[in-house]
Amino acid sequence: MNQTALINNAFDIAAVRAEFPILAKTVYDKPLIFLDSAASAQKPRAVIAAEVDLYEGYYANIHRGVYKFSQDATEAYENTRETVRAFIGAKHSRECIFVRGATEGINLVSQSWGRKNIKEGDEIILSGLEHHSNIVPWQMLAEEKGAVIKVIPVLDDGSLNMDVYRSLLNERTKLVAFAHISNAIGTLTPAKEIIRLAHAAGALTLVDGCQAAPHMKIDVQDLDADFYAFSAHKAYGPTGIGVIYGKETLLDAMPPWQGGGDMISTVTFEKTTYNDLPHKFEAGTPNIAGGIAMNEALKFINNIGFDAISAHEADVMEYATRKLTEINSLRIIGTTPRKAALISFVMENAHPHDIGTILDRQGIAIRAGHHCAQPIMDRFAIPGTARVSFGIYNDKDDVDHLVDGLKKVVDIFG
Repeated sequence: MNQTALINNAFDIAAVRAEFPILAKTVYDKPLIFLDSAASAQKPRAVIAAEVDLYEGYYANIHRGVYKFSQDATEAYENTRETVRAFIGAKHSRECIFVRGATEGINLVSQSWGRKNIKEGDEIILSGLEHHSNIVPWQMLAEEKGAVIKVIPVLDDGSLNMDVYRSLLNERTKLVAFAHISNAIGTLTPAKEIIRLAHAAGALTLVDGCQAAPHMKIDVQDLDADFYAFSAHKAYGPTGIGVIYGKETLLDAMPPWQGGGDMISTVTFEKTTYNDLPHKFEAGTPNIAGGIAMNEALKFINNIGFDAISAHEADVMEYATRKLTEINSLRIIGTTPRKAALISFVMENAHPHDIGTILDRQGIAIRAGHHCAQPIMDRFAIPGTARVSFGIYNDKDDVDHLVDGLKKVVDIFG
């Protein structure tokens, strides 16, 4: 990639798109217009090459071998941890635990920290915007421990009702878990204020940062987040690898979640002692290729820079919002101006799945359904939405193709 065209806020969309081989594909003889990055983003050449290079050139298990391939693979894998530390602004790389994805990271906190610290009558606050992966683990924990789940309501524009949130906080509140950005309607939550208020009440916080990681600069120390989760595959990286950040003092006090190789210090049949951070929480052979390739994804984002990414995506979002609003039968769900790079909408007489199917025949890939966020669909009394979500490779031409496709929906359904 010609990085000189992609730094210092000089965003070259053609150069960016050229890094994603899949964008040259056609679907039903139509150019691929990929508008589902919130579900999983496409991969640049450097990410693909990193996995191929490992398997063809120096594959071995890590943290175990004294021979060169094992040492090389270990170094490449652990280099990613330092990239992650800098990417999210963590104080120490040992605070960055590698997991299969954000879902596993949230479950780790729920089962390790939660089982140790949540008692009967304690309260856990969630937001009404949450993905199922930041709801169900806390429900399971609450059922096991006799704790209570409380929910921050969502206003008509898709923002959180912060007045109600303040009223929910009390001495029984032990944890506030919420999305940095809603995967379903794109709301950017006031994360720093949510965390500040939680800490003032004596509670800890967990932030689901899956949708934030590819779109905005994250600084966990500035946020003062206690736990922060994200998945590589939404940030142009491979599937099966992600990160759960935790403050070192919290992680040190938490028991291991899974037992096995690499998370131990000594093992006898009488007693096992555990490894230091981060390895205490990383049992077994990890996704080595994914971990190494995640480094390339984060470096790709860093090479372009969040100033350039944010400016480009904001321009596409403004254009898309304006063009979609011009379609009379279309209603956007979530109209707060504090949004990330996605738009959810419904159309009169057309089910979201029908919208998705018609667009697919035009080569346009969107998401249709409840987006693993059924409570927010219930809040707006709809079964689901059609969702277009933008990545670093999308531009106004993609929006124009989308609008042309939606006109076909209008022609069919009225």
